[in-house]
Amino acid sequence: MSNQGEWQQISREIRRKILPPGQSMMSMLIEFKQGGFGPEHAHPHEQLGFVVKGKIRMYIDGVEVEVEEGEQVRVPSNVSHSVLALEDSLVLETFTPLRVDLLATWQVSTETEMNL
Repeated sequence: MSNQGEWQQISREIRRKILPPGQSMMSMLIEFKQGGFGPEHAHPHEQLGFVVKGKIRMYIDGVEVEVEEGEQVRVPSNVSHSVLALEDSLVLETFTPLRVDLLATWQVSTETEMNL
């Protein structure tokens, strides 16, 4: 069985797949349909977002940044940010330290998968 987690639907336009974590960092794939919006939020984790395909617009501490396929963006710890998908997009996000809030959902999905 794969231990890669399952896709979790976040909204009609957004789903995510949490990947197996390391000791102090983790990553996940986020798939956006055009127009998908992640509202403004902040967390104590440093975040890198690499656009695998598509194009997104982020607002990071009030500054607008457009990131397209093959580019990466950094969100510092405790900085407010939001995201809008300008087209269908796939983004690989990496966090450090571990996001325990997200790992709780990953643990449930992998346990379910392993019990099949």
